[in-house]
Amino acid sequence: QVRLVESGGGLVQTGGSLRLSCAASGRTFSRYAMGWFRQAPGKERDFVAAISWSGGSTSYAETVKGRFTISRDNAKNTGYLQMNSLKPEDTAVYYCAASVGVPGQLSLEYDYWGQGTQVTVSS
Repeated sequence: QVRLVESGGGLVQTGGSLRLSCAASGRTFSRYAMGWFRQAPGKERDFVAAISWSGGSTSYAETVKGRFTISRDNAKNTGYLQMNSLKPEDTAVYYCAASVGVPGQLSLEYDYWGQGTQVTVSS
């Protein structure tokens, strides 16, 4: 069992930045790939970014590529999502997730989920 807790969300103006954190506890965090997803009101949960267990492989949704950066610090059992140049359309609840397999882009590929953190970007 892996417990994930997100933090770092909040209200920011267009063009601003936020860094989300995902603190993991339980089984060894470094054994899991990690992903970030987001869900806006009335919409499905969408893939944002993913990173392999070692941090050597990353992938991004086209909508965030070049603006967001996913990273992890296995020594601290923590993953991160640095979000720059934020836009109103980035407003959503952001979830981190852990996968025993590859860092995929589908939510069903992930085994453990956090409760989410709200990100609101004002225009």
